[in-house]
Amino acid sequence: MKSLPFLFSLTIALPVLLLSACAPDNTDTETALSWESQQDSTMRVHAVSGFDGPEAVRYDPDSDLYFVSNFTGGGNDRDANGFISTLLPDGSIQALQFITGTDEHPLHAPRGMYITGDTLWAADVDGVHGFNRLTGEQTAFIDFTSLNPGFLNDIAASANGTLYVTDTGTNTLYRISAGTAEVVTGELPYPPNGITRDPATGLLILAPWGGALTFHAWDPDEENLSEFAVAQNGGNIDGIEFYEERLLAASQRDSSLHVISGGQDLVYITMPGRPADIGLDTQRNRVAVPYIALNRVDIWQLPSE
Repeated sequence: MKSLPFLFSLTIALPVLLLSACAPDNTDTETALSWESQQDSTMRVHAVSGFDGPEAVRYDPDSDLYFVSNFTGGGNDRDANGFISTLLPDGSIQALQFITGTDEHPLHAPRGMYITGDTLWAADVDGVHGFNRLTGEQTAFIDFTSLNPGFLNDIAASANGTLYVTDTGTNTLYRISAGTAEVVTGELPYPPNGITRDPATGLLILAPWGGALTFHAWDPDEENLSEFAVAQNGGNIDGIEFYEERLLAASQRDSSLHVISGGQDLVYITMPGRPADIGLDTQRNRVAVPYIALNRVDIWQLPSE
């Protein structure tokens, strides 16, 4: 999801009129791409500016749009000015401030998001918000303050729909059960950043932040932790997503998207900035990459197989 809070203090408010700046659509290149053909910025499908500290992207296949969470200030500040945008696949911003929270539970610095049914869940400073993904109305708020969280970061659901939340500030993994947050484990070997579910096994994969390069898997049924994969390069892993059997991992240390599969670690995209929490467009085989410091989201094509 992001670098630790003190690394970011984004205070520039961009005009709403500056909605997007799109690179040419390179859809025709999909069939020519391979995982061994490394991309750079000249091969983006879209480069979309006009955000304010974009930290995470979540694709909604039913609505065919991207949700983009924006810090709009410090990454862990209770300033009530964060928001979530909607971005269309053609690279245009549909609504810059589609979701802002409520007076009682405003968005401060929204990060990782996940969709279950019609609910878009978003991690924030003090807890996890639930929004109707169609209307933007806030429908739930799970308060984490009694657990003294350090930096709530990313969200994923197990196969039965139970939500799990990472805490990069305290090396903790939480679970939301019956609308209440509880600690699953507070003894992870590193600060966890991104989290995603392996569609093949149902295991929850954790992205290592800091100096670690080993991805661990949490088994929600057996409630135990095991090693899943080891990156060969990079570090400070942020967003992670599965593309079929391949694990896509955004590395802030070398500003690259790594592809980890079968014991191999390939750099697939070199980027112009440090990538945060990526979103996978399952309809077009694309990956959306937010850059907090650049106020931009880039969209890249993935190989068709």
